[in-house]
Amino acid sequence: MLTSLITPRPIAWISTSGPDGATNLAPYSFFTVASLAPPVLLVSQVNPCHGGDKDTLRNLAANGECVVNMVSHDLAGAMNASCAPLPYGSSEFAAAGLAACSSQWVAAPGVAAASARIECRLRDIQRIGDGPMGGSLLLLDVVGISVADALLQDGVVDAALLDTIGKLGGDGYCSTRQQFDMARPR
Repeated sequence: MLTSLITPRPIAWISTSGPDGATNLAPYSFFTVASLAPPVLLVSQVNPCHGGDKDTLRNLAANGECVVNMVSHDLAGAMNASCAPLPYGSSEFAAAGLAACSSQWVAAPGVAAASARIECRLRDIQRIGDGPMGGSLLLLDVVGISVADALLQDGVVDAALLDTIGKLGGDGYCSTRQQFDMARPR
């Protein structure tokens, strides 16, 4: 019910490196801004049905760094392919046919094809529930943002050019291609 009602949800496509250097890439649709000053992102990991931590959380706990890659419409298929339940240490970059790129501020790689990437360091992990379908809140300090020049209009990101997708319930997704503006009351 919750995932069908709380929609649309932005997707944090998080890339990390394991202690052995193996890369990981996974989408998280429980994602938002927690604070602007300081800039902090909030991502929630819901435990798999077998319980335990996902690879992203294991890598963050070990290395403390990640990249949140924004998922544009043209990357939707690759993002979905990165959901595959691969064994720990297997690269979702390779499985999804994606090239990694070096980051500017953290050691974790980014998705080279992503037109916007937010580089982060782990601030805190708050455990909510340890069993199957339990969760953990990940607070991520933003240390740098990379945005393709083509997305900028007068120094501001143009949402239409960013062309992100969102998560709905079940296997559903939506796009941000149809937008409208409403001025806030003064």
